[in-house]
Amino acid sequence: MARRKRNLVLFGVDSLRADHMSCYGYGRLTTPHIDRLATQGVLFERNYSPHIPTTSAYASMLTGMDCFSTQVVALRHRGGLRGDIVSLPEILREAGYNTTCVGLPGNPSSRGFDTYLDYPQWGSWQERPLRKAEELNEVTIPELERLAKDDRPFFLFLRHMDPHSPYLPPSPYDTMFYSGDPCDPAKASMEPVMRFKPFRDYFASWMPPGITDADYVIAQYDGEVAYMDACMQRILTRLDELGLAEDTLVVFNGDHGETLMDHACYFDHHGIYDCTLYVPLILRLPGRLPEGARVGGYTTHQDLPPTVLELLGVKTEVRFDGRSLMPLIRGRRASHSPEFYITEATWMRKHGWRTPEWKLIVALEPDFHFKPEVELYNLVEDPEENVNLAGKEPGVVRMLKDRMAAWIARREKETGKRNPMVTNPQWHGKEGQGPFPSSEAAYNGLYIGSVKTAERLQARDAKGKDGEA
Repeated sequence: MARRKRNLVLFGVDSLRADHMSCYGYGRLTTPHIDRLATQGVLFERNYSPHIPTTSAYASMLTGMDCFSTQVVALRHRGGLRGDIVSLPEILREAGYNTTCVGLPGNPSSRGFDTYLDYPQWGSWQERPLRKAEELNEVTIPELERLAKDDRPFFLFLRHMDPHSPYLPPSPYDTMFYSGDPCDPAKASMEPVMRFKPFRDYFASWMPPGITDADYVIAQYDGEVAYMDACMQRILTRLDELGLAEDTLVVFNGDHGETLMDHACYFDHHGIYDCTLYVPLILRLPGRLPEGARVGGYTTHQDLPPTVLELLGVKTEVRFDGRSLMPLIRGRRASHSPEFYITEATWMRKHGWRTPEWKLIVALEPDFHFKPEVELYNLVEDPEENVNLAGKEPGVVRMLKDRMAAWIARREKETGKRNPMVTNPQWHGKEGQGPFPSSEAAYNGLYIGSVKTAERLQARDAKGKDGEA
């Protein structure tokens, strides 16, 4: 009898910073169960999400293509995935897999699943605590059991939303990393946050009334990560109980990180600083992947599909932009390209070029944080990207701009498509409004609103319609 093909469980985590996970060196023990998963498989130490935010990140994660191929760069992407792009679930479905998506229904990047399931992901201060991961488990466990009974192998994709705001974890995670008074009158770190007009009403809808201490909000983010970690173990345990663990490739990947108090981008995931680009990637497949290995080379989202298909033994004619990670895992290659193009079209429209030493960020239109048009950071001497050297290092700026321009020209020639970062002036979803002429116009024109508004607008995005999020 022919051996059944291996299964695939992909944990796709929204807004998870690798540097807030204990297995990536964070000082707080936020991810003990994921840490254990890493000891059973391979952890990638320099994995990046080059295209921010969620919509474009999952487009690369689930197709193996960059933004030139997918033409997806904006959170509020119009329409579905291009017809000339084949997604990972489509490839696996063609290979005989039973495919299920939990938590990303209708998103253009999730095209091709047989079954779409959803769960509650939002809530206000009055509705606290939120139990996002438990709600996901309630949907996922019965579906996992159904898939296990099928004769076909399966692909189960899970989109976890716990690290995504609102950060309202249940007890004991809400106090796990904080014992102070979030409204301490002696604290003032939240003053600039609550003065930021585009987001302040949204923050007020899920943060404690009168909050003064930003450390409390960061502790809630970490609490969400720890809560999610505990709930994920339930799924891993059920895989063991069903006798599936030995024949299931488990992938743990983040779509993008999160800006907490970094760069005045406040508890969101816009900006192409490393706190947003740097995301975790862990793979486990007993007997096929080494245990406890750590890969130090550079990797990106588009490398995941070719790697997964090689591990599953599934052939495809698709020519991915990404490359399999197996040569890195086997020690035959040190790294994939350490330089890559980065984009963001969430609340700002910017692109740039990242090398091991330098980060160049160029604004394609004025942003609502009133940041300079060009930013340059030395990642070796200033890894937190706090000192803009653009004015002091014009030669480096010119060199990196030339490298970026050459890459853009090359990819436009290879794909026959223009760079979507310059063909998408209404990236913000506002019909009839082109690029913002000034930072003031952006500041006054972009607005999240309440939790309910954010939920509703994201739901509209999921249906392929326009709107804000």
